[in-house]
Amino acid sequence: MTVAGHRHERVAGEIRQEISAMLAGELKDPRLVAFATVTEVRMTPDLKQAKVYVSVMGSDAEQASTIKGLTAAAGFIRHELSERLQLRRAPELMFVLDRSEEYAQRINELLRRTKSPG
Repeated sequence: MTVAGHRHERVAGEIRQEISAMLAGELKDPRLVAFATVTEVRMTPDLKQAKVYVSVMGSDAEQASTIKGLTAAAGFIRHELSERLQLRRAPELMFVLDRSEEYAQRINELLRRTKSPG
């Protein structure tokens, strides 16, 4: 595959860094009270859509509130991304709650139980 063939992966990495920076203090939405981390960004090869996976530490209500806050701020985030990354057209953002860490902890707990005697 050519260098241009991996452009969507490079842009996804840049988007991940920029949204992480925004979450660190630039977004002032009161719904973003829980600790949130961007774990991954997956983009379509045509750069029109991006799924942003966000891990949120907190209760289920805080997780849902954080995703709603990010969804509400999607327009602002797109605007900032187009300026910072100098994209002609910023991708449409879809925020998804990433539960992979919880899933991994559950599997580790089950494995630990099977290894322990009695």
